[in-house]
Amino acid sequence: MADLQTFSEYMKVEAELMKLATKDDVLEAARLLALNLAHYELKYGELPLDEVLATLATDHPNHEQVELLNKGMQNLIGMLGNQIQGLDQRTLN
Repeated sequence: MADLQTFSEYMKVEAELMKLATKDDVLEAARLLALNLAHYELKYGELPLDEVLATLATDHPNHEQVELLNKGMQNLIGMLGNQIQGLDQRTLN
């Protein structure tokens, strides 16, 4: 399934970014993601945590769950990448 392959590639990028990130980079990315979540919940309502936990617990995600996993990784990679100082001068393996 191509979407799971995309998720696997995102996981590799995330792992490389975590190697480059400082504790402060990770904290700032987490703060920004929390603000984005709060904004969404205030505008559209609370997200169903049980559905998110079910997505994380399954070995065989359905199409909607794969989309959620991929979008979540995109958000994490984007926020973390923006926080790492001098990332453009470093290389990802």
